[in-house]
Amino acid sequence: MARCGPWRTPATSVPVLCAPPGGHPGVGNAPRGNGPDLFAAGPWLGAGMWVVGGHRRVPWGQTPRPPPAARTRRSAPSPCTMLPLLLLLLAAAHGLQELPYEPILTEHKMSGRITGSTFVLEQPRCAFDNVTAVGTATSIWLVVAEAAAPVSFPTSVQPGLPQWAFQNFPTNTSAYLTLEATILNYPCSKNPPEITVLRVGSESSCAKNSAVPTCNGPLPGPGPYKVKFLALNGTEPVAETQWSQPITLRTAQQPPSGPGAGGKRSAEMIAITSILSILLALLLAGLVATLAFSGSDPCGRGGVFKPEAASVRRYNTHHVYDQPAARL
Repeated sequence: MARCGPWRTPATSVPVLCAPPGGHPGVGNAPRGNGPDLFAAGPWLGAGMWVVGGHRRVPWGQTPRPPPAARTRRSAPSPCTMLPLLLLLLAAAHGLQELPYEPILTEHKMSGRITGSTFVLEQPRCAFDNVTAVGTATSIWLVVAEAAAPVSFPTSVQPGLPQWAFQNFPTNTSAYLTLEATILNYPCSKNPPEITVLRVGSESSCAKNSAVPTCNGPLPGPGPYKVKFLALNGTEPVAETQWSQPITLRTAQQPPSGPGAGGKRSAEMIAITSILSILLALLLAGLVATLAFSGSDPCGRGGVFKPEAASVRRYNTHHVYDQPAARL
C-alpha cells in the first residue's frame, strides 16, 4: 500500500494530491484508497501532499498551491474578433437583408439618359422576389444620396420625416426617399420591346412644396450621386440593395470669353456687320434724295400741284319778244 511521502509521479509535472491510507486528523472528506489519488486540477483542502516532479512537498494540514506553470489562465477575446460577431448579431436583430442587386443606368439608347438635373435607371426587376420579408404590402423606395455621404438606416425609417425630405437635400440632409412602389410594380417577366425605366428628378411642380417630402424633384447640381432601393414594412427596413456607382450629371458648357477666345469668328462677325451697316446707310440716302427731287407727287408728274384756271365764256341769251302779228 502506497503511503504519502517523497515519491515521484511517473514523468509528469501535473499537480498530484496524495492522501495517506489512514487519513489525517481534521480531514473531513479526504480521499481514501490503496494508492495515491490523482486530481487534475484544484487544491485539496485536506491533509496531503502536492508533488511536482517528485521533489516538491507541502506539509500536512496546509493548503497546497499550484506552481505558476501549472495554473491555467483564460485569455480575453480580442476586440477584432468580437467586432464581426457583434455586427452579425446586430444585423440579425435588425432584420435588414442586404441584396446583391446594384442599380444601374438604363442601357437603352434614349434621349435624356443623363441631363443637367435628371438621369434614367433600370427598374429593379426580380431584385426582391426571393426575400421572404417582402410582400405585396411592402413599400420599395428609391434612396438618392450624395456619392461621398455616409448613409445608414436605423431600425425605423419614416419617409415623411424632414431628415428624408427632398426639400432639405443636400443642405440639411445627405439623402432623400422618393418613387415609392411595391413588388407588383417590379415583376420579373416583361415583354422584349418593353422599356422599364425610372427617371429620377422628373417632377418640378413639387420641388419647393414641403407638403410633398417624397417629391421626385430635379437634382440640385451635377453631383455625383448614388442610389439604392430600400424595402420597408411600415417603418421597419427589411431589405436593401447595393449602392450604385457614382452618377454625374451633365453641365452646360460656358461660351468662350476673353480676347483670344473665338477671335476668328468675332472678326468675321464684325466685318459682316460693318458691310451691312454701310449698305443700309446708302439705301437710306438714296431714298431721301429720290423724295427730295420728285416732290410729294406720288404719280411722278413733278412740281407743286396747282389748280387749273377755268375759262368761262359769257353767253347772253336772246330774248324773243312778242312781235305784232304780221300784217297781211
